[in-house]
Amino acid sequence: MALCSFLSVLLIHITLFVSLCYAADPFVNYEFEVSYITASPLGIPQQVIAINGKFPGPTINSTTNNNVVVNVRNKLDENLLIHWSGIQQRRSSWQDGVLGTNCPIPPKWNWTYQFQVKDQIGSFFYFPSLNFQRASGGYGGFIINNRDIIPIPFGTPDGDITIMIGDWYTRNHTALRKALDAGKDLGMPDGVLINGKGPYRYNDTLVPDGIEYETIEVHPGRTYRIRVHNVGVSTSLNFRIQSHNLLLAETEGSYTVQQNYTSLDIHVGQSYSFLLTTDQNASTDYYIVASARFVNESLWKRVTGVAILHYTNSKGKAKGPLPDSPNDEFDKTFSMNQARSIRWNVSASGARPNPQGSFRYGTINVTEIYVLKNKPPVTINGKRRTTLSGISFVNPSTPIRLADQYKVKGVYKLDFPTRPLTGAPRMETSVINGTFRGFMEVILQNNDTKVQSYHMSGYAFFVVGMDYGEWTENSRGTYNKWDGIARSTTQVYPGAWTAILISLDNVGVWNLRTENLDSWYLGQETYVRVVNPEATNKTELPMPDNALYCGALSKLQKPEDISLATSIMGRSRLFFTMLMIVCALIPIFR
Repeated sequence: MALCSFLSVLLIHITLFVSLCYAADPFVNYEFEVSYITASPLGIPQQVIAINGKFPGPTINSTTNNNVVVNVRNKLDENLLIHWSGIQQRRSSWQDGVLGTNCPIPPKWNWTYQFQVKDQIGSFFYFPSLNFQRASGGYGGFIINNRDIIPIPFGTPDGDITIMIGDWYTRNHTALRKALDAGKDLGMPDGVLINGKGPYRYNDTLVPDGIEYETIEVHPGRTYRIRVHNVGVSTSLNFRIQSHNLLLAETEGSYTVQQNYTSLDIHVGQSYSFLLTTDQNASTDYYIVASARFVNESLWKRVTGVAILHYTNSKGKAKGPLPDSPNDEFDKTFSMNQARSIRWNVSASGARPNPQGSFRYGTINVTEIYVLKNKPPVTINGKRRTTLSGISFVNPSTPIRLADQYKVKGVYKLDFPTRPLTGAPRMETSVINGTFRGFMEVILQNNDTKVQSYHMSGYAFFVVGMDYGEWTENSRGTYNKWDGIARSTTQVYPGAWTAILISLDNVGVWNLRTENLDSWYLGQETYVRVVNPEATNKTELPMPDNALYCGALSKLQKPEDISLATSIMGRSRLFFTMLMIVCALIPIFR
């Protein structure tokens, strides 16, 4: 009888779990220990932010609909947040990792992120979002693979390679931050890193001896997917590989019309993936180059990243001059025309088994319009600040989403102007009031003298137009309303505008900012608050059990509970293990 009772109970539990055996989305788990190390990427020892003792940090490898669990141990001497750039965090800005949305992780604390990479594929990255920390490292790649049942619009590559490029200073983020606080410019960076390493010594005068450089080994006659991310401070970079074409295939979650480029401008915060065919002879290795754009090249020659592409049958070292960068000194439209050539592949499947182009963004009525204009830094209340439409954003001590949850008044204002202010600039916590399921047109007008990249958390927006001069209502006649690329970060050239369209279908509080760290740090950002007005709100995930409290709600924060972080990781592993066991037992009782 006892055995029968046991089997009866077991069968009941199997019945309850059987559907999950075929429908549950797997978990991928990562442990991040964020700490300082001493490294010398440009030959000078300096403080660098590492993850698990490595710089750059590990690449997160996941698949569409996976639940990603990352337990972060903050071993820095200051607050920390990890931001998942381009990851759309469907229905949960609680996990976004920016200061206007989340309380920071205090020093010596653990905190566990848990989110689902739902209906996304592509190439992204993560980085520390506070206190200028990205200038000292702490970043890494984030890959979301397609599920096996969803075809990709190219043959399966023979390998997958992540490349992080970015300008770099030998001063750490604390020193750079102090310079900005003192009203100073950061000046020219000291170099460009490729995967956290300095340049190959292609020139004995410009590159000192003894610098470690990156070598990427490939086999001849194969095709590799190369994911390139500009994780730097503020410099647009041109990426190229000597004697090789770069077949553009995807950017920030969208498959592109496949086109060959000999080089491509990659602006701060942007990600691209290329298909590289190793079809050259192996008489020598080949240069991989990331060089600064829109600068005085004679002064910036030493600020060039150089790595090596090494064929397994190579017969010698790379030699000779670097491959040329674009020569557009007298043609300022070259880079813009290149950007315009990047189109959405509307015939390819995305993360789901429907064509990317089935969403006809060009036929949707726009419900709200914002013109966001940035200018060179100004002085406000005796401080050097940057602005967006005349407002320099001030991060609240109580994050916006937390204030909404607990109905804390006076934390922010829903009064961000639809057009730039005409009066004196001011410092405020002013937020855009987005309409749930509305369709927002945003014009990014850059009246500064350098390229700015703009990013919006929680969304992929459609880049529908860009041009030089001031945007006007007539500019809409130039919009691409069919296959404008959908992405999360776009460039705006100096003295020019870029127009984007955003379908506000993701409830939460989402950061809209420049990716240039100096401009971001000094206030060039805002947030878009998207709220579902329905009383039974099932469009946003609940506040997580381990949410941190700060500001006006700091008294609610309990002492650190390491067991909670452990239990979140443990529950995800246990749940998946139980499913595997139960699924294995099903045939026995059929």
